[in-house]
Amino acid sequence: MPTTKTWTSIVPQNIDKVWDFFSRPENLNEITPDDMKFQFLTDTKGKKMYEGMIIRYKVSPLPLMKFNWVTEITKISEKEYFVDEQRIGPYRMWHHEHHFRKVDENTTEMTDILTYDIGKGILGPILDKLFIGKKVDGIFDFREEMISKYFK
Repeated sequence: MPTTKTWTSIVPQNIDKVWDFFSRPENLNEITPDDMKFQFLTDTKGKKMYEGMIIRYKVSPLPLMKFNWVTEITKISEKEYFVDEQRIGPYRMWHHEHHFRKVDENTTEMTDILTYDIGKGILGPILDKLFIGKKVDGIFDFREEMISKYFK
């Protein structure tokens, strides 16, 4: 059963700089918790995302669990939004929308809408409630903290 979560943040920076940061996949390293052991397998250095871009990485969301994860950037509207979707990985389904809105010349509102399904049949909702949902929330809490430090 899919779960949808939404996070909204106000970033004290103009939309051009915020978009530039998020449109470069290499910056994902900067906003991912160290305990995820996030490692790119695709060379993203200096590259901007584009529709159809495939990004491969390894993640370790829980101790002793390592996954190859492949995502595709499926939609982009410059300085408005982009969507990444899991193609291979630990979830049955992962659809992540990143929305950006100019509030004023020095402020950007960011909204993330994440829909995911961990699968696992009847155990899925239980695992999501006990572990997965909390881990996802923790990742996005960390991300918000790192974004506020980066854009000070």
